[in-house]
Amino acid sequence: MFENILVPLDGSNLAETALPPAASLAATLGASVLLLHVIEKNAPQEVHHDRHLKEPVEATAYLDSVAQRAFAPGLKVSTHVHSAEVQDVTASLTEHSGEYQTDLVVMCAHGKSGFRDMIFGGIAQQVLAMAKVPMLLLQPKTVKKPQPFELRRILVPLDNESIHDNTLPYARRLAKAYGAELYLLSVVPTLNELTGQKGAASALLPATTTVFLDMKEQAAKDHLGAHLAELLDAGYKARAEVNRGDPASIIADVAEKIKADLVLLGTHSRAGLQAVRARSVAPNVMKKTKIPLLLIPMQ
Repeated sequence: MFENILVPLDGSNLAETALPPAASLAATLGASVLLLHVIEKNAPQEVHHDRHLKEPVEATAYLDSVAQRAFAPGLKVSTHVHSAEVQDVTASLTEHSGEYQTDLVVMCAHGKSGFRDMIFGGIAQQVLAMAKVPMLLLQPKTVKKPQPFELRRILVPLDNESIHDNTLPYARRLAKAYGAELYLLSVVPTLNELTGQKGAASALLPATTTVFLDMKEQAAKDHLGAHLAELLDAGYKARAEVNRGDPASIIADVAEKIKADLVLLGTHSRAGLQAVRARSVAPNVMKKTKIPLLLIPMQ
């Protein structure tokens, strides 16, 4: 599943939020880790009040020190500084991802310098869209040091049309490696949540739309029930729930309710405003929770 993990770092404490999860995954899955710093052209002097690394020698020393202090001896950790200044950090990250055959990128959702003004619709989402590899997206918290990474319960939102079932193999592997519980969730909208053509149709034919949504809820229960039975038969700890409402809000609420350590989402990998226009669930979930998101690009 995850054999080569890429961790972009800009020298800030904020970016180092990605280190505990990367170290945990490397130790648990036997994966190798590449710590990467890209020298950005015309970069600012500071990154979130931390000195920005603009010199290759200094950046190399920083990555080497991170490798020693953040990863246990014996783990496969390497470092690389892209010393030629680049204007397009996203393209550089994508190129390195392909060059090193990365199958997981671990990074913080916000940052500056090489990751300046990073939001889900910015560099992180662009890397996800361009590189088309899974991304573990961490969010900054009001703590001074990165927190230990624990994986006891994984929330896996699915739908009743099997569109996001490609996330299940990842969920199963992680659950098995960590002994974690899987919590399957399917969210069916109510009349009030429908927008666009579906919203217009529901206004004209509310009774018909209500029946359709009820049928969709039953289909979701059947779909999750089949997956739940399969997981339980295979020895996994698992539960399932079907809920009604706004998908992003329900996902965030359920994640908090069950104390999930990770939300595993399939994404269409749209970048920037395309994700907003498409009402992509992932960026809206991110706005509503601080729980890490593992984003799996849909083929």
